[in-house]
Amino acid sequence: MMKKLLRVFIVFDIIILFFLISYLALNQEKLKLNKTTRQTAQGEFVKLSDGMVHYELSGNADSGTVVLVHGFSVPYYVWDPTVEALTEEGFQVLRYDLYGRGYSDRPRVDYDMNLFNRQLSELTTQVIPDQKFHLVGLSMGGPLVASFTNQNGELVSSVTLIAPEVYPASTQDIFPMNVPVLGEWLVGVYMVPYYLPQSQVKDFYQPKNFPDWEDKYRVQLQYKGFKYAILSTIRNLVNINPLEEYKHLGNSGIPVQLIWGTEDQTIVEEDIVTLMKAVPQIEHHFIEQAGHLPHYEQAEIVNPLLIEFFRKAAGSD
Repeated sequence: MMKKLLRVFIVFDIIILFFLISYLALNQEKLKLNKTTRQTAQGEFVKLSDGMVHYELSGNADSGTVVLVHGFSVPYYVWDPTVEALTEEGFQVLRYDLYGRGYSDRPRVDYDMNLFNRQLSELTTQVIPDQKFHLVGLSMGGPLVASFTNQNGELVSSVTLIAPEVYPASTQDIFPMNVPVLGEWLVGVYMVPYYLPQSQVKDFYQPKNFPDWEDKYRVQLQYKGFKYAILSTIRNLVNINPLEEYKHLGNSGIPVQLIWGTEDQTIVEEDIVTLMKAVPQIEHHFIEQAGHLPHYEQAEIVNPLLIEFFRKAAGSD
């Protein structure tokens, strides 16, 4: 009996050791975000209540101010072609890294809508105080800008949703990431080192046109706290109901624009139809030969749509 128990304990210890070694071996988070490591980043930094935030304010406000909010994990470089076009047309543009992404801090807190709303509120108060602005949200940034607008409508001139998340996530959707310890291990040995970087090119209809996209993404993986932020965000998705936020937005009277790529493999047409029913005033544009990032892949089509919409919305203020 004792020998059998001993064998069980040995096997158990081997399994635990395997999980631990694999987790440590695949850990890419070797650096801390501090003054030294942030010297490699373009843009500026500001201290907010939950940590340092990496942002860029460019252009002038002759045509108005636009605030760009990125999605689940790709930081603010996802807006490069948008910023260039808007600033050339006389807009002031504010973009930033959400907490846990890019060069912004990775605080040990719940990565929920309250955190991201607070970040957006504090950042705009400090960087562009007393200004109304146009809000643009990409993917997960969609429900974020809708939620912010529902709480701060007096600050927002218009809302643009690009490939926005529509349906709330369930506990089944995020399983097994919501299982303690197992979720941490899966994020550490599979999701962050392999799945997320390699899946980024699937956001494009023509991935071959963006050969360095995965390499750019991997830069942020070396800073401690990224895995925690990603897992916490996933676990808090069940507490976000994008559709309810869009319904409230639909009752606000604020101009809303939708931009969606017809080859999007993340947000499908059924989602878009549901969104359009929830927001009666929405102005929609379906972009051919574009995936989940139509503003990047078809910038020459999307940028004029943004500019025209912002100017029209400003005229109705």
